[in-house]
Amino acid sequence: MARIRNPERHSHTASSPKGRDLQSMNEPLTVALPSPFTLYRNGVLHHARIAYETWGQLNEARDNAILLFTGLSPSQHAASSELDPSPGWWERIVGPGLALDTTRHFIVCVNSLGSCFGSTGAASIDPATGERYRLNFPEIAVEDIARAGYETVQALGIDTLECVVGASLGGMSVLAFATLFPQAARGLISISGSAAPSAFAIALRSVQREAILRDPDWQGGNYQPEHPPRSGMRIARKLGTITYRSAAELRQRFGREPLAGNARSVSPFAPHFAVEGYLEAQAERFLRVFDANCYLYLSNAMDRFDLSEHGGSIATALKNVSAERVLVIGVESDMLYAIHEQAAIAEAFQHNGVPTRFTRMPSLEGHDAFLVDIPRFDAALRDFLCP
Repeated sequence: MARIRNPERHSHTASSPKGRDLQSMNEPLTVALPSPFTLYRNGVLHHARIAYETWGQLNEARDNAILLFTGLSPSQHAASSELDPSPGWWERIVGPGLALDTTRHFIVCVNSLGSCFGSTGAASIDPATGERYRLNFPEIAVEDIARAGYETVQALGIDTLECVVGASLGGMSVLAFATLFPQAARGLISISGSAAPSAFAIALRSVQREAILRDPDWQGGNYQPEHPPRSGMRIARKLGTITYRSAAELRQRFGREPLAGNARSVSPFAPHFAVEGYLEAQAERFLRVFDANCYLYLSNAMDRFDLSEHGGSIATALKNVSAERVLVIGVESDMLYAIHEQAAIAEAFQHNGVPTRFTRMPSLEGHDAFLVDIPRFDAALRDFLCP
């Protein structure tokens, strides 16, 4: 793979629009993965690409870079910039003077392999056929997402990272990255992840996938982009949203408040409560931006992830990690990835003698706390990255 040895010419930066004359403002920046790219579960991709964005500047020593993995649904647009002023999904964490301080660090956020925001996935065009991959896309694993992130920073001329950060699917990608590339980062931050999802999380996601698979508009994966399986995707997202929050947070936020403007509905089964309106808004927003087949592939990758496949235990999988320090954060109200799962990850690092900090976050915001409870996460990340 060709190496890009001057990333300032091919990336978003917080202070300079260098390189954007090479592409349309609507096109994501991408790097090519090695071709063929052999996948963890034996599939192969040819001419695959990974979309990314960056903020800040890579220093002369090329040792101030932070790689950021996303959850299942976000794109690589983690924060606004001069080139794209729209708010990003971690807008109050990534930026000048924030926890991921772009005046000190060069932040690289990658769109997961298999996703639909510029990285190669089931919605992409198969170069062999000229048609969308759809279900001809090979099965991907969290390990493939991690390796694609590694190849991206390598293409940007970065050999050693200051830190690798991720939450949810991103937190799992951090663990896979550390296992596959144990010498590649001085720091690791895994948030609300799991070394192997529980039966509870698998059960929930299996129902989400079934909602899509049983939607007649899914058509065996052969739907047209303008006619997606809307009903299945809406149900999947609503169920997902419930698992991303906590019962206490929903009670505090909505209680039994009625849905505005629906008091005289002609149907007794129409939404009556504000929380139902919230779920509907979340579903519609997700449906507008995410591809159903990509969702199925990434959801499956999360369920099949098991770090103990790399040697028989979590500790064995992480035994060669040479990071100088590790931060693991779990949220006490997280029903999707319970806090004892993050505790087990921290214990595995500690077992191997890696300096590890385990933070139990007392937030009511559930699995999505890292997106909502910004003051607590800002403080934890800032304290770790800027002691």
